[in-house]
Amino acid sequence: MSKDKAGTKTVAQNRKARHDYHIEQVFEAGIELTGTEIKSVRAARVQLKDSFARVQNGELLLYNVHISPYEQGNRFNHEPERTRKLLMRRLEILKLNGLIRERGYSLVPLSIYLKGGWAKVELALVKGKKNYDKREDLKKKESAREVERALRERQKA
Repeated sequence: MSKDKAGTKTVAQNRKARHDYHIEQVFEAGIELTGTEIKSVRAARVQLKDSFARVQNGELLLYNVHISPYEQGNRFNHEPERTRKLLMRRLEILKLNGLIRERGYSLVPLSIYLKGGWAKVELALVKGKKNYDKREDLKKKESAREVERALRERQKA
């Protein structure tokens, strides 16, 4: 769990999303959680692997996010991978729905964080990468590392 400058604590990140998709636009949405779920989120017991969002009946829903059951939750515990409602303004949801339907975009959560005591989800409007795009990105990262190493070596000498 990392603490950012603006008083937000990042609880979970979806690193694979940045590798697998071209990120077009990023949105912030609230997430509707039960009592034991928010306690598990505050304890950073969240996984975003293979999660996605979808618009259904004018509501934005989040699928496949694993929030581990709260240890002291006893009978009030939640189901770990239940569908959760995301909170956004209706016009934003309609705009996202239009983009998803006509241009073939998807909605993927990039991170879950706490902001002012509220759990928030950073949603990205994404388009899938091809294998050659992924290889190209890895080559760019590797060349940037090589340049950084060379500069460090030069400064030491």
